[in-house]
Amino acid sequence: MDSTASQTPDNQSPDIRALDPALLLEVIQAQTAIAKFGLDLGGVIHFVTERVQALTGASGAMVELAEGDEMVYRAASGMAEAQLGLRLKRSGSLSGLCVERGRILRCDDSEYDERVDREACRRVGLRSMVVAPLTHNGTTVGVLKIASPEPCAFDDQNILVLTLMRDLIAAAMFHAVQHETSELYHRATHDALTGLANRALFYDRLRQSLALAVRQSSQFGVLNLDMDGLKTINDQYGHRAGDAAIRETAARIRDALRKSDVAARLGGDEFGVILFGVEDRNCAAASAERIAAEIRRPFAFEDRSLPLDASIGVAVFPEDGEEMDTLIERADQSMYATKRGRQGRRTNHA
Repeated sequence: MDSTASQTPDNQSPDIRALDPALLLEVIQAQTAIAKFGLDLGGVIHFVTERVQALTGASGAMVELAEGDEMVYRAASGMAEAQLGLRLKRSGSLSGLCVERGRILRCDDSEYDERVDREACRRVGLRSMVVAPLTHNGTTVGVLKIASPEPCAFDDQNILVLTLMRDLIAAAMFHAVQHETSELYHRATHDALTGLANRALFYDRLRQSLALAVRQSSQFGVLNLDMDGLKTINDQYGHRAGDAAIRETAARIRDALRKSDVAARLGGDEFGVILFGVEDRNCAAASAERIAAEIRRPFAFEDRSLPLDASIGVAVFPEDGEEMDTLIERADQSMYATKRGRQGRRTNHA
């Protein structure tokens, strides 16, 4: 097979008889698992990305959605995980070409393939990749990609698995969004339970905030919030009550912020916030305390009083770091320090 395209035309269904039975069973199991996500398209994209990496033996996998003249990493795993939220130009990239042509493309060695963005490949650390188009309502809206730091890493079986997993995302897109295409991006970038931004959109906004702050020599804050007591609520009252507690916490975080700030559910009982116009750490800490006070207000669910609370960590750019990973790590460390301190106070008062 040449390195420019799969031998299977994109408009032709893959011949699953050519797939190893064990791999086919894994794909079927993935399809069953996807049904549990319902209309959570962001969750489906993340799940498929992790599964296709495992099933193909790739070092990384990602979903890139085409937004304007850019390709945006909306899900990423393995070697690409740190690139979540990354934006690259569509022109001059294999992903952009895949969107344009609407067919599977393969690169055996990025160092010698003129179709790829070589600098972007070096940044991620990949040498070979396969990209499969994601089609919604007859339009190619993005790609599912597998990648490896080694040249010539993928064969026909890998491409077949990628095609089948790509089809699972396409089906999820259809079921999640049956009206206007613009709703697709909302479904892919927002948490289905709370309506807040999801992890991918949070990282996207954080990358943009860093670039803007560097240009303007300004500051901003990053908060990491972890709900306290959600496991107890789930154990005592069931997951319906737990979901209600998560939704209410999300609503209270949103209510305590300005419209310019960004709130996201990062997963489970973890939330993230980007605070703009922060003058210093005291300003960010005051915002964190205001959010915490809002969360602690009484909450009744089906005639039961549920205790809501959260431990919140604070990091400020550039005081706590000038790189995204550093800021996230500092906010995370600050959150755990807050949680340990509160647990210690409860123990001393027991």
